Amino acid sequence: MQLQISTYLDCSFEQAITHAKTTRMLKFVAHPLVHFTPITPSTWPDAWAEGTYWVGVRILGLLPFGRQAIVISFPPSEDGFLLRDNGFSALVNVWDHTISISSEAGQTRYMDTVIIDAGVFTLPVWLFAQAFYRHRQRRWRLLARHVVVVERPAP
Repeated sequence: MQLQISTYLDCSFEQAITHAKTTRMLKFVAHPLVHFTPITPSTWPDAWAEGTYWVGVRILGLLPFGRQAIVISFPPSEDGFLLRDNGFSALVNVWDHTISISSEAGQTRYMDTVIIDAGVFTLPVWLFAQAFYRHRQRRWRLLARHVVVVERPAP
């Protein structure tokens, strides 16, 4: 099953890309619904690089949800920026998430596209993903507003 959710951010295209490349952003936008703990490597890098990162997942910071592979790549894009996590876990065979950031008429558009296959659990996982990615985008908008305020010069 696929979901696609987009929003506009109150920050520049470049600022959005800079934040998307950081592991800190994942922790910020997922909080408090999902908590990720690095397993391999044992600490978070400052910025994502292409490769596989194994993490422990806890729902609401309490309920263990097992290990998940975050498989990062940066596919080429003619009209923006793409960050792909072609992840998987023991329960979820496919968690293929692509972040797309583009500039449209002077605005910064952010889009999450996610393909999910969890066998018989696909529907409940997809329903959770709907709520999770809407939450993530709320957190993105919150951060974008804060970034603009912080980077505005004082009068």
